Amino acid sequence: MNRFMRQWELTGASVAIAKDGEMVFAKGYGLADAENEVAVEPYHLFRVASISKLITTTGIMKLVEEGKLSLNDKVFGDNGILNFAPYDNYRDRKVENIEVLHLLNHSGGWTNRWGDPMFMPTIIARKLGKELPVSDEDIITFMLDKRLHYAPGTMSSYSNLGYAILSKVIERASGQDYEDYIQSKVLYPLGIFDMQLGGSYLKDRKELEVKYYEPINSILISDHTGKEELVPRSYGGNDIHTLGAAGGWIASATDLMRLMLAIDGQPYPADIISSESVELMTTPVGRGFHPLGWRGVRRGERYRTGTLAGSSVLMVNREDGISYVILFNSSTWKGPMLANDIRSMMHRSISRTSEWPDYDLFELAVLED
Repeated sequence: MNRFMRQWELTGASVAIAKDGEMVFAKGYGLADAENEVAVEPYHLFRVASISKLITTTGIMKLVEEGKLSLNDKVFGDNGILNFAPYDNYRDRKVENIEVLHLLNHSGGWTNRWGDPMFMPTIIARKLGKELPVSDEDIITFMLDKRLHYAPGTMSSYSNLGYAILSKVIERASGQDYEDYIQSKVLYPLGIFDMQLGGSYLKDRKELEVKYYEPINSILISDHTGKEELVPRSYGGNDIHTLGAAGGWIASATDLMRLMLAIDGQPYPADIISSESVELMTTPVGRGFHPLGWRGVRRGERYRTGTLAGSSVLMVNREDGISYVILFNSSTWKGPMLANDIRSMMHRSISRTSEWPDYDLFELAVLED
């Protein structure tokens, strides 16, 4: 791991590995705060970027199991979940055909042909005649004034927007704030108490949260709030809180492991969702469609990647009983492609391991408490 980090100039990392439902390894590498020489520990919190989508999907499945929602429910229109202002004002009538399932598997009808709207605050503010910063509600309103690029459910095109809309679906169906619902119904029952939505600036850094580092040649961009200054993407360029359900959560590697083992369909530890829900999440509806929440399912494993400026993360759940989480507080010029190198490194290391520890770090943590 240290050699890998030196190769890609990564500042800090946190790794958790589980075997047959038991966490057998948890370790930090490098620095959580390079300026103050604070080493990474397993309890440190990292931005987890698109792993947030897996968290959101789990919340949706809980609502389905509670009978408050159906995956086939329409999202917009008179009979839709979001049948109130500002979501009742849209240009394309095909919007009324969007179902909850379509948002989960990225088949809602939008592409990023003209850019990802979650990262276009200045354009959206100008179009809506508003001052920066823009909210997720503003972004959704902006996109509802556009025509869909394809009929909902007919193809799949990766969409952060869809998950921003799902946060509103969760709020409407549950009667709770999105973050509150996820914490109270998904995380707290699993004994996860530190996961939360992150902030956009260094001053917003949460207790136990790492600092984030971009490649040395990264360019500065406009502040997302409209301040007349150039800032790093990792601190002010991206609106982390508005990314929310699509990419705004912070978590430790050990807590993400606890969550992943609770949605893997294995008997131990007990899942927080039903086996039917696990099957739905991991079985694409057709060729070319994404699974629900996960980035992909292939070669005996399901995986979830995540990338933001200053963050590179990967979760893998394998059919042979091995799962792992790796979080970096740095980004590289390779962007999302770094996940392939991380996976290759981990699979080589795991294949060389002939003996596994016979303890469970989750149980040891409970005893220490």
